[in-house]
Amino acid sequence: MRKLVFVSLLAVLMPFVAAAQSKERHGQGYVFVAPGTTSEGGATLQVGVGGEGLVYKGLGLGAEIGYLGAVGGLGEGVGVLSPNVSYNFLNASKSGRFAPFVTGGYSMFFRSGALNAVNFGGGMHWWFKDHLGLRLELRDHVLREYSSVHIVGFRIGLAFR
Repeated sequence: MRKLVFVSLLAVLMPFVAAAQSKERHGQGYVFVAPGTTSEGGATLQVGVGGEGLVYKGLGLGAEIGYLGAVGGLGEGVGVLSPNVSYNFLNASKSGRFAPFVTGGYSMFFRSGALNAVNFGGGMHWWFKDHLGLRLELRDHVLREYSSVHIVGFRIGLAFR
């Protein structure tokens, strides 16, 4: 489990190391909180941190790690690791302040065991300062073993580049 957490943190931090070597913007990091719901109607809360590096035009590769739990029992939550692919619409606004994106990839929910899932979503960054912005996103996790189970969260966070 320690190796998994170490590799996850390394994947999240790598875009920042690459971006620090150049003045050009090649990625971003973010922290978020996500109130949400399940397809069964339960209320959830997720918190996390992530990052991505842009590898070709608006195409990005990234990862995030977080914690997800039912609102009534946050102590019984699970860890969530998600490596993702994204597309960032870099020139969506003339000012460059509003930048929509779409994302998707694999998610692993872990505690004493692991469950596999896929995730997809989209949202936007509002860069109110050159290196700091608001991140709004809607993300859906679909469990592979229980494909009728969806965990949908509305993420609100800070993005930095």
